[in-house]
Amino acid sequence: MISNVLTFDIETAPDIDAGRRIYGLEDLSDADVAEAMFGKRREETGSSDFLRHHLHRVITISAVLRRGDTVRVWSLGDEGSDEADLIQRFYDGIDKFTPTLVSWNGAQFDLPVLHYRALVHGVSAPRYWDIGNDDREFRWNNYLNRFHWRHIDLMDVLSGYQARATASLSEAAIILGLPGKMSMNGAQIWEHYLAGKIEEIRNYCETDVLNTYLIYLRWELIRGNLDQAGWENEQQLVRDTLATGARPHWTAFLEVWDRHAKLQGTSFK
Repeated sequence: MISNVLTFDIETAPDIDAGRRIYGLEDLSDADVAEAMFGKRREETGSSDFLRHHLHRVITISAVLRRGDTVRVWSLGDEGSDEADLIQRFYDGIDKFTPTLVSWNGAQFDLPVLHYRALVHGVSAPRYWDIGNDDREFRWNNYLNRFHWRHIDLMDVLSGYQARATASLSEAAIILGLPGKMSMNGAQIWEHYLAGKIEEIRNYCETDVLNTYLIYLRWELIRGNLDQAGWENEQQLVRDTLATGARPHWTAFLEVWDRHAKLQGTSFK
């Protein structure tokens, strides 16, 4: 049985305030500051405009919490929550439940971004940062050590920690008969944010975290923590949760999941 597992994903936008200060762009609009930041990044890389970690700000944190007999899928806070509130909620959950964290590329992106943003806002997270000073068990298994299991970055683990062996979340999900990316991709987040489409971003992030959690369940099957019946039951619990919630993006997720599963020769009860 899977218990006390928090799968998470974040979506980000450029930190416009930081860009203005760092590059002296006080007289430009938000959109123009962002374009200048993207342009400077392309100058650094030769092609990619994906900003360095400290120049992102968090706009959404979505999660799947498997605890007790239930699965909960949600985005922290609400559409009007500020960044500090979202980050504090995330770390408060860790302080309260000490869950196993699960992510896709979280060690290389999500957590470093959260570290910088927690630093900016002065967010307290003593449980997360403990490496054995407060709880001796954390000396041997904590959230910060790459090869410990309190945080499982599935992309890292499945690639054997080899950068050239990594896969995208969407492609890894699709080969397992899961939906993969839906409705948009990460490159479209900024334009949706500028247009005020926060709900769409939150919904998109929830489908990403669902893909990640379902890949995690498959990984627990192959490493022996779930047998076939247990794995099927855990999947069904997710399906029941989404069906009962009846939110449009969850319904769409189920429909694509059914379609991909049929193509793979898998059926559900």
